[in-house]
Amino acid sequence: MPRLVRLYIRQVLIGFGLAAIFTALLIGFDVARLRHLVVHTADGPLAVGLLVLFNGIVFAGVQFGIAVMGLADRGPRGGGRRSRSQPVRVAVAVAPPKS
Repeated sequence: MPRLVRLYIRQVLIGFGLAAIFTALLIGFDVARLRHLVVHTADGPLAVGLLVLFNGIVFAGVQFGIAVMGLADRGPRGGGRRSRSQPVRVAVAVAPPKS
């Protein structure tokens, strides 16, 4: 399996794990009375599942983005291309101030 695919799978699993912890904390601390809503409705498990799923998508994306941006720190520094453009002087006529 390619290294990048392994990295992606690992980061997605970490992101979904963080989402599960985050959702457990939301319900545990009863933020916005979520625990009451989850426990006292028939669709409570569905709500928890969707909360984990959608938070997992966000957390996994952020986790993978951080990991990919961190890869640049391990690579060689600098680039091989130089800009060929040169600054050009432009004459501007300035009107004298009116008194």
